[in-house]
Amino acid sequence: MTSATAFQSHPINHLDFRKQPLFMKYGTDAWCSLILSAYNMKSQQEIPGKPGIFVTLDGTHGAHFDRLLVKLQQICDQEGIPFLSDSTSYYVKSEAELRAEMAPYLTDNRAFGYKAADVRPSQYFQHNARESLKKSALEFETKKGIYVVYGPGASMLADRDPDLRFYADYSRENQQRRHAQHMGSFGLGMSHDKVETYKNCLFLEWPVWETYRRDWLAYYAQHEDKMAFYMDLNHPDEPVWLPVAALKEVLHKTGRQPFRVKPFFAPGIWGGQYLKELCGLPEEWPNCAWSFEPIAPENTLLLRVQDVTLEIPFTLLMEASPHDILGQRNVELFGDYFPIRFDYLDTMQGGQLSLQVHPLQEYAESQFNEHMTQQESYYIMRNSPGAKVYLGLKEGITGGQLLEAVENAHLHEQPLELSSYVNEYESQTGDLYLIPPGTVHCSGKDNLVLEISSTTWWFTFKIYDYLRLDGDGRPRPMNPDHARRNINDAMNTSAVEHGLIARPTLISRQGQSTLELLGQREDLLFQVSRLSLHDTWNADTHGEFIMYNLVEGERVRLIPAADEDAAVEWGYGESYIVPACVGEYRLENLSGSPCTLIAARVNPEWSHPLLPPSWTSGEENFHALR
Repeated sequence: MTSATAFQSHPINHLDFRKQPLFMKYGTDAWCSLILSAYNMKSQQEIPGKPGIFVTLDGTHGAHFDRLLVKLQQICDQEGIPFLSDSTSYYVKSEAELRAEMAPYLTDNRAFGYKAADVRPSQYFQHNARESLKKSALEFETKKGIYVVYGPGASMLADRDPDLRFYADYSRENQQRRHAQHMGSFGLGMSHDKVETYKNCLFLEWPVWETYRRDWLAYYAQHEDKMAFYMDLNHPDEPVWLPVAALKEVLHKTGRQPFRVKPFFAPGIWGGQYLKELCGLPEEWPNCAWSFEPIAPENTLLLRVQDVTLEIPFTLLMEASPHDILGQRNVELFGDYFPIRFDYLDTMQGGQLSLQVHPLQEYAESQFNEHMTQQESYYIMRNSPGAKVYLGLKEGITGGQLLEAVENAHLHEQPLELSSYVNEYESQTGDLYLIPPGTVHCSGKDNLVLEISSTTWWFTFKIYDYLRLDGDGRPRPMNPDHARRNINDAMNTSAVEHGLIARPTLISRQGQSTLELLGQREDLLFQVSRLSLHDTWNADTHGEFIMYNLVEGERVRLIPAADEDAAVEWGYGESYIVPACVGEYRLENLSGSPCTLIAARVNPEWSHPLLPPSWTSGEENFHALR
């Protein structure tokens, strides 16, 4: 291993609120105490005919609402307080009805759907859901107790303003752990197919319900008179919660200093052993194929506030502070969508990725309602002798000929000689391969690849996978029809060798340190450069965010000129994001020898807006969701 310090798989971003302390609590006991205090306060007002208190516990599908409610029920029983909880899941349409209504988005394809940009959360529920809940509430009000409506859409279904409102959040990472235990997408029952479940979430559940969360938070951030709280329920026995107005302050401060997301790891059929060792992953894992280093919609951040750690989705930060983080030009191009991702593909002592291609922009929009296609690059961070990268069609080969050969290989169950159809290159540490949409490609075994790409990750059309079965024993989904409509025959040997294999160009020098341009093309929204850092380097964001990954060396420090207290350090293999608003900063090499950083930012020549369908101000939308 290169690193002398342990890889931080749970990196903490420290926020200083000593001068302006926030109301922030943790634990189920504290949550129950708040509700009981509100109940007792209202009870002491002695208003004739007045009901008890009404609480909405809204939140993300999969969150463990039951842990909170069981504790509250126990306390109410001890205190002799009437208690009733009502789940929104009781009022969801039947699975059959939902699947029929949402068929245009779910499709009959196992892996790909159509992004649901025009579905309202209310469409998940029976037409009389609010009336049914109202009836239940009226029947209980005479008991003057504590009434809780919980689950996705609780606030939307409430017939009146609650006394207390909570949004209990739960990360995509944790949702996917529950998917592995057969929890399906919201309203769609149990599932034994992880690919289909992820598809259902990506194309339907998350576009609908993460927009709902955004609008809920935006609305209550503007209405501080209403008792509304955000809750991190990723650790169900230790919930962390704070007023929405306080969350707004936390997000604002986070977006004005360098930060690192919590990586998200996953094993896979071709995965290697390097990341498993580097990142201290569970011994029982067979391998680690991917690390999302960040992929904005998938990752969370760990924020240390007043000795409490709060875990929030990266998307919340983007929704709160797009201009601070991205900068004005990039907001005009991408809205509040973080446009670049870093992730690892580890095939060290593993297998070979499937031969694949990514959709052209127009195809992604028309077929999947996806606003940004998958533009990629491979930076070879480590490899073993003889490791290969496959990129572009061989001269004289067409996509049709490749697909025909693949079909014959499957028909006769005979392996395809890949190098007869696709260019094969022996990879070297430090190489960068650019991969525009429509270019066939894959990494061979024994590479650690840092992918620097646009922030889209699911739209991989697999062409050939060596006749392998996936980890669940099922054939991996192949996508020859999609591939046929997207392979660009012009991305052949000549195009690869004259435009896709990086030729480093010196940009600037400071002492013995140098900055090189590695990769930039008009059809890629990102620019990749490499900093060889001997001691220090002075730089400026120039009003646009920049991402760093330490690809060689032990440790580095970044010090913002305007706020040296916001300095951060990170180690080998770790990534940091420097928001646009940071401005001038200094990098210091803390290693015993020169180190190397990869830097990525939006291509300065990119001018084509790729705005997400949900890019609006959320505050005015929340009540319209009803």
